[in-house]
Amino acid sequence: MLKYVAQRLLFSIPVFLGVVTIVFLVVRVIPGDPAVAALGDYASKEAVEALRQRMGLNEPLPIQYVRFLGDLLRGELGSSMITGSSIRDQVAHALPYTLELTVLAILIGTLLGVPIGVYTAIHRNHLADYVGRVISLTGLSVPAFYLGILLILLFAIQLQWLPAVGGGSLDDVKENISHLILPALTLGLVMTASVARLARSAMLNVLRQDYVRTARAKGLKERVVHLRHALRSALIPIVSVTGIWAVSLIGDSVTVEVVFARPGLGKMMVGAILRRDYTALQSIMVIYTGFVVVINLVVDLIYGWVDPRIRR
Repeated sequence: MLKYVAQRLLFSIPVFLGVVTIVFLVVRVIPGDPAVAALGDYASKEAVEALRQRMGLNEPLPIQYVRFLGDLLRGELGSSMITGSSIRDQVAHALPYTLELTVLAILIGTLLGVPIGVYTAIHRNHLADYVGRVISLTGLSVPAFYLGILLILLFAIQLQWLPAVGGGSLDDVKENISHLILPALTLGLVMTASVARLARSAMLNVLRQDYVRTARAKGLKERVVHLRHALRSALIPIVSVTGIWAVSLIGDSVTVEVVFARPGLGKMMVGAILRRDYTALQSIMVIYTGFVVVINLVVDLIYGWVDPRIRR
């Protein structure tokens, strides 16, 4: 297992480097001069040239790339082109809000989706199966931002149980959780629908296998057959779709943070795009890249734990 973990870790390094390189190039081929975007169209040529020199944009692209990688290794994300403030400080403030939102949404989607999918597969063509399929199809059809608005109308405006906007203070646990429930529920319910459908399909395929019938013929209880024999074999596709949705939730958090006016990397990225703050945008995209690489690494490690054959 240690060899497998080491291999996956080493494989993640070139993947991260490749995606970071793409981010670096994409930001620099965007139409328009970042210096002009920061100073405005009526800025003097001297001011634009001075800002380009301060940002290092007048240097050859390979030198900019090497300097960019060096700053990343030191954990230096640069300064905002618009405000001049440290991007690392802004990220340090916004990152906890995005992390708690994503982690709780993944927990909701997994803890609800897997049991629903398994239960509907076991009770195929019964009432529970029909209801579960209708609910999952509905969940897949509703965009996250629209579901968020519906939850705000119900729980924040009509029932007045939870706050509609904001992220609360990280120092106040009760306030923070109250602001976290609705956006996490929005993303979690969208993920639940997809996970439930795939868990149902995976379980139905496994329940038809010969070794499941053999386990029943040995007199094992249905609960043991379903959980120990069938579910374990169905976990590989379930883990796959959970990993895919974990990556997708990071992207969906952008719209959800905007809908709920919640501080986070998503809202920070939208602000950087609107202000044409190329430095901040590049740094945020690199952080999102790191998230994706880490999630894929965790999924690979779970593969090896669930099915030892994958390690070989």
